[in-house]
Amino acid sequence: MNKLIIGAIILIAVSTGVFLLKPNTATAPADLAEIETAGTEQESQKTNITATFTIITDKITRSFANPKYHNQSANVFITAEEPSLVRVMKTGIKWSHFFATLPMKLTKACLITGDGETLCKGKQGTLKFYLNDAEDKDLLDREIKQGDRALIKFTSY
Repeated sequence: MNKLIIGAIILIAVSTGVFLLKPNTATAPADLAEIETAGTEQESQKTNITATFTIITDKITRSFANPKYHNQSANVFITAEEPSLVRVMKTGIKWSHFFATLPMKLTKACLITGDGETLCKGKQGTLKFYLNDAEDKDLLDREIKQGDRALIKFTSY
């Protein structure tokens, strides 16, 4: 009887641990495997690149201080200490890979914030991308380089 109780407790403990360690599929990026294997087409190498990013919606500079944004991937991430500093640990990581790690969504047409606010270009306003102070419509397709400064700016009409 004691072995049965101990077995049940172990089973519950293991099941709970698996549940708690399982990624939250509601916020985990759909292409997490792509992020984790980014750069494998070429000879992928470890690196230590830093870049910065800013997202401005109308006159609000968005904060990424909330822990839900931090350390979401081993290959590209931000930390609590410097939440606007992107750390890239593997070659071949693009801006789209980085943004896909965050619990938000960013495409060339729309920004869905971590709070669920949807901001799309068109009737709502404009969504523009800048890389190193120059407008770059293809920012999301660019590989993150040392010292890059990305700016995503939504302006409503």
